Amino acid sequence: MRPSILHSRLKIIMVTSLVASLAACGNKDDAQDAALPTLGGQTPLIISHRGLPGLYPEETSIAYEKAADAGGDALETDLHLTKDCVLVARHNPWLSDNTNIADIAKTNPVVAARKRTVPGVLVNVTYPAIPANGPAQYLSDLTDPKDPKSVLKSLIVDGEDHTNDWSITDFTMAELTQWIGGTTYDARDQRPSDLNGKYPPISFQNLIDIAKAKSQALGRTISIYPESKNPYWNNAQAIANGCDSKGTKHPFEDAILKAITDNNLNSKDAAIYVQSFDPASLKYLRSIGLKTKAVQLIDGNSVNYQTGEVNFITNDSDTFVSARPYSWTINGDARTFAAMFTPSGLAEIKTYADGIGPWKPELMKWTVSPWKEGSTLADVNTLTSTGVIENAHQAGLFVHSFTFRNEAKYLAGVFKGDPIAEYQVYFKAGIDGVFTDFTNTGVAARAAYLKSVGR
Repeated sequence: MRPSILHSRLKIIMVTSLVASLAACGNKDDAQDAALPTLGGQTPLIISHRGLPGLYPEETSIAYEKAADAGGDALETDLHLTKDCVLVARHNPWLSDNTNIADIAKTNPVVAARKRTVPGVLVNVTYPAIPANGPAQYLSDLTDPKDPKSVLKSLIVDGEDHTNDWSITDFTMAELTQWIGGTTYDARDQRPSDLNGKYPPISFQNLIDIAKAKSQALGRTISIYPESKNPYWNNAQAIANGCDSKGTKHPFEDAILKAITDNNLNSKDAAIYVQSFDPASLKYLRSIGLKTKAVQLIDGNSVNYQTGEVNFITNDSDTFVSARPYSWTINGDARTFAAMFTPSGLAEIKTYADGIGPWKPELMKWTVSPWKEGSTLADVNTLTSTGVIENAHQAGLFVHSFTFRNEAKYLAGVFKGDPIAEYQVYFKAGIDGVFTDFTNTGVAARAAYLKSVGR
């Protein structure tokens, strides 16, 4: 990672008139008085995405502690429920991606025996089965409709097949702590691996305790930023595991609210943001008394670098994972995440959330100009605002975007391998917060931006 700040390289980047006017502020004194283009004029947040996974095994205690030390404002995590109904911080519910479980299984027969090998079953979509809506069928783990516990045999998560892997819901919290360790995940071939497997998964309560301890030690408030991850799947798993003691059919969200309440965090001003890609999960949480800040995440699948448009529908299971909330699929709603960016979509989000968390290219069109057939992200030389930030702000919603990373393969070509340059464009456009795998780089980029505007 480099601490340098990009100046001349950004001359070919086009951003919104708001950004242009900010950049054109007269003298330093004028800049000091100018409000930042964020929703309330506040300094944008550095959100430590899964801790500091660019340097440490993701979603482990050391990753979160180091993220706080590096200056992160919020510690972000994904949540799942273990076999014994404990909220655990882990990105994927299938474990081979972000733990050393495959290696452990070679010598631990108990772990080896828990691999899920039963194939899922295909289910017809209930919205119009036309190519514009994606595949006509999706996979389900409910292999026996008469037996709700049959979901514990297959490993199909939101229509995505992970057969021959291990499910986090087959292990108690104690077993996860005793047997396996977290690893790097994204860009794992380029990130440090010496600590892989040496730090176990942590519970949601562990993360809350880390945030509180670091807030006290560092003399500043550090928020937590939990995600209600794969809520439909987690609820089905939890019910089958006997976790639905209240009979609500939502033991996953019930557990999240309980943890928040038990830690005196259930208020709008508390140091917490609750996020989900699925509006049904956030709406349920609101209905049972969630009072914290909430964030509607918004996904996409790929980018057309000729037009800068985000593609949602695919001809494979990615449609069910990233094109629309999974609750829409199972309820016969053929819309995609794109509907959330419309005026009515933003107004709907405002009824249950305080902000949106879109994928980066949904905020800035990444294009190659002049267009050359076969161009990739490395060829992108122009960025223009989509207007989403401005529209969200007008609707009273803040905007936090994912995910900022240092590795060159994640950076548009215009940035010439300099990750700090990417942050500058989004900060100038008025983004309210950034999810980053490299908290230290994000903090440095924000400092450079604030200095550039006289703050």
